[in-house]
Amino acid sequence: MSSHDTSPEAPAPSPPDDGGPRATTSGGLAASPHAEADARATTTGRTAGAAPHATGPGRYPRPVVGLDEAEWVWRQLGVEALRPGSKPEIVRLAVIAGLTRATGARYGDLLRVRAEDLDLGAVGAHAGEGSVVVRHGKHRAVRVHRVPAEVVLVLRHWMDVRLELAAELEGSVPRALLLTVHHTHDNGTTVSSGLPITKQGLVLSWRRFVQRTNARYGALRPPLPTRFEQVRRAWTEAGVPDPGREITSENSVPSAPDDQR
Repeated sequence: MSSHDTSPEAPAPSPPDDGGPRATTSGGLAASPHAEADARATTTGRTAGAAPHATGPGRYPRPVVGLDEAEWVWRQLGVEALRPGSKPEIVRLAVIAGLTRATGARYGDLLRVRAEDLDLGAVGAHAGEGSVVVRHGKHRAVRVHRVPAEVVLVLRHWMDVRLELAAELEGSVPRALLLTVHHTHDNGTTVSSGLPITKQGLVLSWRRFVQRTNARYGALRPPLPTRFEQVRRAWTEAGVPDPGREITSENSVPSAPDDQR
């Protein structure tokens, strides 16, 4: 364990003044029992004062937005995504927000979702609902989640957009649901749009949306958080996502390949 993981121990009490050698400070002066007591009191006071700011197990270190704020994000993206001429990046962000709200999935979980994991047909009690297979966490626990009708509308639009993005690629369309929407550069090489996006790409995409939105509504509403996780946790802590149905048989759903192609 590093020195940053441990708290400084209070100095041991000094023995009675029996004429023997006494502990000295770094400057060579004798350290009196009163000084040692003051040091212990200071250390205790700092520890007690820091307690309210400590984050216990399971607590996200950044503040989670309210549920109303998270719902505003979803409505804003959902409406913008379905407007004529909407940018592919906004449509993709709406897909991310909608699926996160429906399933509680993190970025890594969403990056493993493939196009064939979606069922956009009418299922469940309400016409227009769909379902999605999500592999959650590092153990990739497979669950089938219900997708609300309003998210299905955005997903249908995104499926058309992703085909256009991959039109210039050689070969078949990637299997990954989330694709890049811009030409990028990697070590001096131009990378075409329509390829599976990375986690860093999702992070940057959300930050661009936050910057634009905060600049637009700066005087009208509180700023959006810089991390999408602060929005995701608002839904999960409120119990909004569908818990899903766990699939225990490996043969029920084919495993996702590493390259998502």
